[in-house]
Amino acid sequence: MSITESLLAYLVAVTVLTLTPGMDTALILRTASVESRAQAMKAALGISTGCLLWGAAVALGLGALLAVSELAFTILKYCGAAYLCWLGLGMLLKPRTSLAIEDTAGSKGRPNWFIKGLLGNLLNPKIGIFYVSFLPQFIPQGQPLALWTFGLVGVHVAIGLVWAATLIGVTRQLGRFLKHRMVIQWLDRATGSIFLVFATKLALSRQ
Repeated sequence: MSITESLLAYLVAVTVLTLTPGMDTALILRTASVESRAQAMKAALGISTGCLLWGAAVALGLGALLAVSELAFTILKYCGAAYLCWLGLGMLLKPRTSLAIEDTAGSKGRPNWFIKGLLGNLLNPKIGIFYVSFLPQFIPQGQPLALWTFGLVGVHVAIGLVWAATLIGVTRQLGRFLKHRMVIQWLDRATGSIFLVFATKLALSRQ
């Protein structure tokens, strides 16, 4: 394929994948619903940073290591699953009853959604494996592998941020309804359940 054909094919494929609901979508929707646009965007930026770091790792060869090393894959896989379990159980067992977001000293207890988004992606080796197996199809023959790999990841991140901004904008229109106590508890428990499902899938996944 030519460079133009490769880019067009990749844009179509990665857009479809980005629009498919997953853990990242659940985190962004939940944060936008019960926190604020700013907090939800922090989560989206954390997710994007995780993707960029995986892209850099894959470009530098770590992705190839995960693809062939069962031990490396297993260690990172279980770390990611444990983190998602911790996050999910926290939301299930202790759902929030109100936003309780202050602008002063109380903000010290505010969740760091950038870190949550970052770790959710960074501790998921499937992202590295996905990039290793998916991206090479769209790199034209003879082009620099590392540069193209990171560039394609950058395109994925850009599309993801646009989609996150769209989700945040639509969700916040329902802000008053979504800030009710029962709704906040339901969202926390639903998101926690989704995280546990993804943790189970990650723990049972294979290379």
